[in-house]
Amino acid sequence: MGTEVAMTPEPAVRRVSSRVVYENRWMTVREDLVQRADGSRGIYGVVEKDDYALVIPAERDGFHMVEEYRYPIGRRTWNFPQGSHPDHRGGAPEALARRELAEETGLRAATLTPLGRLHSSHGTSSQGVHVFLATGLTPGEHAREPEEQDMRQRFVTREEFKRLVRAGEITDDATVAAYALLLLHEEDGPAAPAAPA
Repeated sequence: MGTEVAMTPEPAVRRVSSRVVYENRWMTVREDLVQRADGSRGIYGVVEKDDYALVIPAERDGFHMVEEYRYPIGRRTWNFPQGSHPDHRGGAPEALARRELAEETGLRAATLTPLGRLHSSHGTSSQGVHVFLATGLTPGEHAREPEEQDMRQRFVTREEFKRLVRAGEITDDATVAAYALLLLHEEDGPAAPAAPA
């Protein structure tokens, strides 16, 4: 029997050239000249942002959430605590998740369970989000950044969370997607113990 060689498919869109059109502490915006599979060319705008962490602080059949004014959409919305490193500092996703949880809510988690990684806006951005479930919560003082000075937080039950989503009070896609990952995690139940060696 012959050995099969795995073929890597050619990308449907290939970058021909690229130029940075804007850059700040949190993002780089570039414009790429691209070539499609049929040979035609066009441009593609890409927002490069580092991955961020989102934390679901869960206890008593509910969640701790934060609310703040979101400038691009001109309104306040509720979401799970989340954030990224400024200045492209990078770092381990779990450490970032712990920092964001404490910074925004004052809560510390005894256990952080990774639920998955998602892409935030894969049609325009390279950014991903690492989702964690935080349990064994201990309250403390928050340490919000200047951009978060208007932030509020409160505890919501699961039923209230679902009502807020349906009512359009929670519109953050990452928060709703993280809740879906939590439901899948709960469907799977606790991990099976490893088989004895």
